[in-house]
Amino acid sequence: MGRIGQKSFDHPDEVRDLPGLHLDLVRVGSLTVGLGTVQPDFRWSTHVGKATGESLCYVHHTQLLLSGRFAVRMDDGEYAEIEPNVVFDVPPGHDAWVIGDEPCVLVDFLGNVEHLGLPAGHDSLVTTLLMTDIVDSTATASRLGDTAWKQSLAEHNRMVRAHLERYGAEEVNTTGDGFLAMFASARGALGCAASIRDATEAAGLPVRIGVHTGEVVVVPGDIRGVAVHVAARVMALGGRSEVIVSGSTRGMIDDARLRFESRGAQELKGVPAPLEVFALSP
Repeated sequence: MGRIGQKSFDHPDEVRDLPGLHLDLVRVGSLTVGLGTVQPDFRWSTHVGKATGESLCYVHHTQLLLSGRFAVRMDDGEYAEIEPNVVFDVPPGHDAWVIGDEPCVLVDFLGNVEHLGLPAGHDSLVTTLLMTDIVDSTATASRLGDTAWKQSLAEHNRMVRAHLERYGAEEVNTTGDGFLAMFASARGALGCAASIRDATEAAGLPVRIGVHTGEVVVVPGDIRGVAVHVAARVMALGGRSEVIVSGSTRGMIDDARLRFESRGAQELKGVPAPLEVFALSP
């Protein structure tokens, strides 16, 4: 039988003091929850980034701001200001700082906050990433209504996971209406992408899919690195029921049964040089 777990921040499992940031950590079950106090002059890229060797924070946060005002800017320029009593989710690849003269107090409860402020040096590997996204999901949800949309989304998730399992993928995470998965084989990733594309189109929930091969850093429960952001940018180039493939993945494929249509060299935000991409033909 399960047992109720509880911990108090009055007696944290770990205390971490970083420049401008005090962090108390408690571990409950499989989660690590953090209570942070962030000083008014704090900025992640200035105070923590130099120590970790990374210009942005690549920890995925879900947080509750208890007091103060907090700002977050993503690597693509998206910006948000957070007020007290607001729960907010911040994907990897962001800078953050305190607004004003009042310290910020926040709770991080996604479970991976213990990686905050650690120097780079986790295990890395080269893998093929597959990222999916339902096309026009907001409009579809509005058209169907909440109940029907939840049922359709659940069916979509079951369908995608069945194909990921069939092709031996490792599911990394889900964004609500999309998936990120890793493959040991570029050929397997493309086969899976084609299967997901066809199945979701037939089910009336078409997706766009991006496939990219590159190096990722593996952290507990997640991956990070430039390759993840490239996969997202590649996916965003696709339309309804399209599989867009980066040049790095295309170069690994020598299979006459797979046909590709060049979409030319594309400028991708955050990628220093244009990247040639291809559409996988039906």
